[in-house]
Amino acid sequence: MIKVAIVGGTGYTGVELLRLLLQHPQVELAVITSRGEAGRPVSDLFPSLAGRIDLAFSDVDVRSLATCDVVFFATPNGVAMQQVPTLLDAGARVIDLAADFRLRDPAAWERWYGMPHACPQFLEEAVYGLPELNRGRIAGARLVANPGCYPTAVTLGLLPLLRAGLVDPAELVADCKSGVSGAGRHVRADLAFCEANENFKAYGVFAHRHQPEIVQNLGAVCDGGQLDLTFVPHLLPLNRGIHATLYARLHAPAADLQAVYEAAYGAEPFVRVLPAGSHPQVSEVRAGNDCVLAVHAERRRVVVLSVIDNLVKGAAGQAIQNMNLMFGLDETLGLRHAAVMP
Repeated sequence: MIKVAIVGGTGYTGVELLRLLLQHPQVELAVITSRGEAGRPVSDLFPSLAGRIDLAFSDVDVRSLATCDVVFFATPNGVAMQQVPTLLDAGARVIDLAADFRLRDPAAWERWYGMPHACPQFLEEAVYGLPELNRGRIAGARLVANPGCYPTAVTLGLLPLLRAGLVDPAELVADCKSGVSGAGRHVRADLAFCEANENFKAYGVFAHRHQPEIVQNLGAVCDGGQLDLTFVPHLLPLNRGIHATLYARLHAPAADLQAVYEAAYGAEPFVRVLPAGSHPQVSEVRAGNDCVLAVHAERRRVVVLSVIDNLVKGAAGQAIQNMNLMFGLDETLGLRHAAVMP
């Protein structure tokens, strides 16, 4: 059994980790921390887990965390990097669901996140946890940077085109929409029901922190071409889900982009390429770990539609997929459940 700790178990990502890990046949949940809820039973805060978990939240104790095989950080940016050196020295493995280890350049981290990096010596070692991109390296990692939700949807959507050199990397557009849970489980006026319901807006234009993460991912596979990405996120009045509409210009008319995508993802357990002409919906992936794609082309224009659940493939589910790889398990273990309908 894998002895698991979760640091920061009170947010949407934390409770999603709990929900999924409780169904994992090889996991023993040992520690769940929360400074604000220490001593409170987990099922008291999350009644949906009543009868399934008898742990209480505890305060953060690095010595206790270090006794676990793997520690998930479901914390705000800047927290994990304070504790990672001690945990790695103690022999624990770490999966950070925040952004502390996603960017390889510490100067870029400081520019986008407004604080110096506490342990830049680990940025090179940290493996970016997108299995479809780094499966082999994840399997041997002791520190995994779980990808952001938007970067997961956008990277998986554009990866086959860039790897095959079919599109101009200087003309990429990612028009993305996310449900409200992507902003976290905290009180904010613009996320209140009356503000978000029956409303739709863009935010973070040229300023969203996922921009450098996406550019880093795509730049690594665009064969030296100058990459220029316009990324615009929007807020949808939904609990969950991301829909990314991705635009690119083909170097020349491509005969069969459908075949390119099917070849790229045919063996992937959590990426589904729909038949030509399809339009995936966020309802198709709700509470599931799938990324569902469709590709449309006309002359030299291509549009890729990519949908994920931001809390599962965009966060907790992908983190568990990474854990499975790190411990030599079937990477689908504990994640085979179908999406929820309706």
